[in-house]
Amino acid sequence: MAKEKIGVVGTGNIGACYATLSAGNGFDTTVIAYNEAEKERCINTFEKNFADLASYGLVTEANIEAARKLLHIYCDYSALDGCEFVFEATLENINVKKEVYANIEAVVASDTIIASSTSSITAEQLAEHVKVKERLIVAHPFQPAHLLPLVELVGNSTTTPEILAKAKRILESMDRQVVVLHKDAAGFIVNRLAQALFRESLYLVEQGVATVEDIDKSIKYAVGMRYASIGLLEYFDDVGFDLEKSIALNVYPDLCGTTEIQDIVNKGIEAGTTGLLAGKGLYDWSDRDVEEYRQRKLKPYLDTFHWNLPE
Repeated sequence: MAKEKIGVVGTGNIGACYATLSAGNGFDTTVIAYNEAEKERCINTFEKNFADLASYGLVTEANIEAARKLLHIYCDYSALDGCEFVFEATLENINVKKEVYANIEAVVASDTIIASSTSSITAEQLAEHVKVKERLIVAHPFQPAHLLPLVELVGNSTTTPEILAKAKRILESMDRQVVVLHKDAAGFIVNRLAQALFRESLYLVEQGVATVEDIDKSIKYAVGMRYASIGLLEYFDDVGFDLEKSIALNVYPDLCGTTEIQDIVNKGIEAGTTGLLAGKGLYDWSDRDVEEYRQRKLKPYLDTFHWNLPE
C-alpha cells in the first residue's frame, strides 16, 4: 500500500519539525512557505533536526539523503494538489488560519484531511472557517514536534469516526502516540494540565514561597521523574481516594484560582523580558548555556525514536 502524500503549511518550528517527521518516515512531503526566506528557514531546521539525530547515531547519511529527496518546498498552494493529509502549522490566529484554509481547500480534494497544530483553539471554532467541515481536525503536537511522540487528536461535531481513524493511522505510521479526545475542549489535555502547573508555579513565585530554580528542581526531581514511567491517575489510585481527599481538603483552598494573566507575565511583556529568545524571562538566559539546555530538552525523547526511515 502506497503511503499518503503529506502537506505542511507553515515553516516555523512546528511546521519544519512536522516536515522532518513526515519525510523522515518515508512520506512524500510538500511544504508551503510564505516566501523564499521562510523556505530557507524550513530547510535549515530540517537539516539541523537530522544533524541532531545523526549525532546520536539514530540516522545514517543515506537516511538523511533519502529524506531530503522526499521534501519539496514551494511558495504556491497549488503544490498541495494530490495531498491526502495536510498539517496546518501557522500562527495561533484564527484569521490567519481562515485564509490558509481557503487556500488549501481551493487545491485539495474534498476528502483531504486538514489537521491544525493549534495549541488552544477548538476544532469547533476552526471548522467554522472551512467549506467541508468534517475534514477539519486538530492534531496537536508538542515541541520538538518531530521527537516528542504524543499527538492529541480532536474532531469537530461533524467529523466522522472514519476521518479520525484515518488520521490516527497516518500519525501512528509516523511513530506517534495518539490520544483521541471524545469531545472538544480548549487546550485539549496536556495544555490544560500545563496551564494549571504554570499558574500555580507563578503564584508561588509571586507569593515569595519559592524561587524559580527550586520550583524547577521540584519538577525535575519529583514530578517529572514520577510521571516519566507511570500515569498521573495511576498514581492517584496508588495513593488512594481517602488520602487524596485529605490532601485536597488542606490544599484546594490555598491554590491559585485566578482567571487573569498574572503580574509576573504582564510585567515581563511590558519590559520586553519575555523568555529565552529575549535573553531574559524567569531566568537570565545570558548566563546560561542555551545549547546545553537544547540538548537536555532532546535527550528524553531519543529512547522513543522508532521511525520507519527511508533509505
